[in-house]
Amino acid sequence: MPVAQINGHAMYYEIHGQGDPLICSGGWGTFCHGGERHVPEGLIDRHQVILFDHRAIGESSDDPKVPASTGLYADDVIGLIEHLGLPPVHLVGIVGIGACIFQEVAIRRPDLVRSLVNSGAWARVDTHFRRQMELWLEVHRTMGFAAFQRLVVIEGFDPAFVNARADKLMSSDGPWKELNGNLAAQERLTQAAVGHDTLDRLDRITAPALIIHTGRDQMTPPRFSEPLQAGIAKAEGLRFPDAPHVITEREDRATFAREILAFLARH
Repeated sequence: MPVAQINGHAMYYEIHGQGDPLICSGGWGTFCHGGERHVPEGLIDRHQVILFDHRAIGESSDDPKVPASTGLYADDVIGLIEHLGLPPVHLVGIVGIGACIFQEVAIRRPDLVRSLVNSGAWARVDTHFRRQMELWLEVHRTMGFAAFQRLVVIEGFDPAFVNARADKLMSSDGPWKELNGNLAAQERLTQAAVGHDTLDRLDRITAPALIIHTGRDQMTPPRFSEPLQAGIAKAEGLRFPDAPHVITEREDRATFAREILAFLARH
């Protein structure tokens, strides 16, 4: 798969499927390198899905001298769209900073954005969430990756899901594995995440948006998703009252994928 020199760094990306172009991104990890199986079901069947590694993740490089921000990461995505010569794209942000980065893309370059999906996102952090992310980083720095992974798995997933899959979730192949041995990437992503602030600029997002609300989310609950829906003029909401940060219940996952596909088809 290709690597392009974009915005001062080497950016790894993959293209899966055919159809209207769609860029999908998640949180502090990647959907690349086999992770495309975690993309909501049906997206790759109906769309040309572009995936990429964030800076310092996977096969993308980074320049630590450049301050990390969601604006910097957004300029990476803008550069990728232009490098590929794409028409306006759908931006699908799944649980995390990828969704926040896509807000910045939609604000900076509305001409490039056909629609926006935000799940597990925020427009501005509060003290609680800032301290939470700083704690994750401190745990990783002082106790190691495995302790960090256990903490975020417990906070991010449904207890029944963790009980059934604890050994797999808390392993070298489990979530956030891209940060194992890569503390610097988490430091950079944390800097960007806590500094993200689009709250007073959401009205500049002109694309239709779908905002996901997860009622039992311990990371990005409705206190963050509600202002997103309220601030974006063409936003609609999709609610999962009993879902945690990562939607894992089979019926909810099917609904999640089906509703995203329906939203994209309308736009």
